[in-house]
Amino acid sequence: MAMQWIRLMIVLAVCMLPLSVEGMVRHYKFNVVMKNATRLCSTKPIVTVNGKFPGPTIYAREDDNVLVKVVNHVKYNVSIHWHGIRQLRTGWADGPAYITQCPIQPGQVYMYNFTLTGQRGTLWWHAHILWLRATVHGAIVILPKLGVPYPFPRPHMEQVIILSEWWKSDTEAVINEALKSGLASNVSDAHTINGHPGPIKNCASQGGLNLQVQPGKTYLLRVINAALNEELFFKVAGHKLTVVEVDAAYTKPFNTDTIVIAPGQTTNVLLKANHASGKYLVAASPFMDAPIAVDNITATATLHYTGSLGSTITTLTSLPPKNATPIATTFSDSLRSLNSKKYPARVPIKVDHSLFFTVSLGVNPCATCVNGSRVVAAINNVTFVMPKISLLQAHFFNISGVFTDDFPGKPPVVYDFTGKKQPTNFRTNRGTRLYRLPYNSTVQLVLQDTGMLTPENHPIHLHGFNFFVVGKGQGNFNPKNDTKNFNLIDPVERNTVGVQSGGWTAIRFRADNPGVWFMHCHLEIHTTWGLKMAFVVDNGKGPNESLLPPPRDFPKC
Repeated sequence: MAMQWIRLMIVLAVCMLPLSVEGMVRHYKFNVVMKNATRLCSTKPIVTVNGKFPGPTIYAREDDNVLVKVVNHVKYNVSIHWHGIRQLRTGWADGPAYITQCPIQPGQVYMYNFTLTGQRGTLWWHAHILWLRATVHGAIVILPKLGVPYPFPRPHMEQVIILSEWWKSDTEAVINEALKSGLASNVSDAHTINGHPGPIKNCASQGGLNLQVQPGKTYLLRVINAALNEELFFKVAGHKLTVVEVDAAYTKPFNTDTIVIAPGQTTNVLLKANHASGKYLVAASPFMDAPIAVDNITATATLHYTGSLGSTITTLTSLPPKNATPIATTFSDSLRSLNSKKYPARVPIKVDHSLFFTVSLGVNPCATCVNGSRVVAAINNVTFVMPKISLLQAHFFNISGVFTDDFPGKPPVVYDFTGKKQPTNFRTNRGTRLYRLPYNSTVQLVLQDTGMLTPENHPIHLHGFNFFVVGKGQGNFNPKNDTKNFNLIDPVERNTVGVQSGGWTAIRFRADNPGVWFMHCHLEIHTTWGLKMAFVVDNGKGPNESLLPPPRDFPKC
C-alpha cells in the first residue's frame, strides 16, 4: 500500500507540473512490448506500451506539435489511434490500420506527427488493430494555452481515471475463437480502474487504486472509458460530481451522483472533498439495457481523506442496475455545450448532405461455423470489408479497385426499424464502400438503431471531426416532427456518441478536414463484425485545404 501511495502522489505531482510553453514540439517514445500482468493475479504476458498498463499519459498544451515514435517489439502488427485528435490535414497519423495507414509490422518503427490545433481537454490513445486496445491504451491530457484558465474553478489537483476490461485469456484468442464459431465472444472477467480491479475472488491481495484527497479541496477527475465492449456507470460514495467537459469539449456544468460513459468517451468531473475524514468507495459497473451478456464484476477503488486511519470504507448505498436506462438518459439529456463567447458552439445550420444510417446486427451464411451461420453487423445493411492497403493511400495516390464511393445515404429497405415485426432475411451485403463529401460541406447524419436480432446501444465514433448531437429519441426517427425539436443552440459537442437501444441519434458536422475518416461502433465486437464505414473528404482550394503527402517512414503493407 505504501508503494501504491507513493506512485499515486508521483502521478498527481506530474499532473500539476506546468508545461511552460505552448506551440512546442513534444517528443514521446512508445516501445510496444510484452509484460507479465502480475498486478491482476495473472502471469500471462500482455501487450503494453513501455511495459505499463494502462500506458503512459501524453501531456501537452493546445497547439503543441506532438511526435510519438512507436517501436514494435511484439509478434503482432500494431497501429496507434489518437482518439479525438482532429488530425487536420494529417490523416496519415490518425492510426486505424488499413484505413489511414498500413500497420507497423514486428521490428518496425513509425513516427506519428500531429498538431493539437484548437483542442484542449482529455482525450486518449489506443491500439487500432485486432483487439490489442484491451491493454494498449493511455490518456492524452491537453492543457489550455499559457495564461488561459479553465472555464470552471481551478482544481487543487488532477487525476486521470481509466476504466477498462480484463480477460484472463489472451484477447486475440478470445476474438479468434468467436470468429471461428460465428458466435459472440466471451465477456471479460473483470473491470479495472487504472489497471486495478479492486478486491476480486481468488485475488485477495489486490486492494485497488487509492486516491488521496485533502478535506475542502477540489479535484479534477479525467475519466476515460477504454473498455472494449461495455458502457459503464462511475460513482464515488457520498460525493457529487460536477461535469465540466466531455470528449475534450467544455460543457455547461451540472451535478450528478452517477456518470455514464461509453467506450471511447471521456468525461471530466470536479469532485469536492467535502467530508472531514474517511474512506469512500469508488466504483465502475456495467450499463446494458439489452438482453446481452455482460461482465457483472464491479471495479472498485478508494477515495481516502488524508489523515484517516480507520480501515472502514463508506460503501455506495446502491449501484445502478445494469439496465438502468433512466439514469443513463437523464445523464445524456443534461449535456450541453458551454457555448460561451470564448467557446462558441458552431452548429451547422444549413445542411448540404442529409444522411440516414441504420446500425444493425445480422446473420450471414458460414459453412465452417457452429450453426452454419455467422453473426455480422452493418450500417445501411453494408458489412464493411477491410482492404489490403490503406484507404487513405488509395485515395491520395488514386489507386483503383481498393474501394468505391457509393456507400448508400439511406437504408436500401425501409421497414419498422424498432418495431416487433422485423424482416425475416437477416443477411447483409459486404463491401468496401465509402461516402464522398466535398470539402467544407455540412452533414446531418441520423443514426437509427434497429431490432434486427436485438436492439442494442451503439457508441459511434467518428474520426477526424467533432460533431454536435442535435437530437435523439426513442422509436423510429420522424424527419417531419423530430427535426422541429433539434437543439441548434447549445448541443453537446463530441467525437463518440451513443445510439440508444431502440432509438436514434442525430449529429451535425462540417467536413473541413480532407482525407479518409473512419466511422464505427466503439464496441469492439461490433467493429469486428463489420459495423463500420468511412467518409472520403476531397481537398478544398489551395494547399491549406489539402491533405499533406505521406511521411517518408510511412509503414508498408
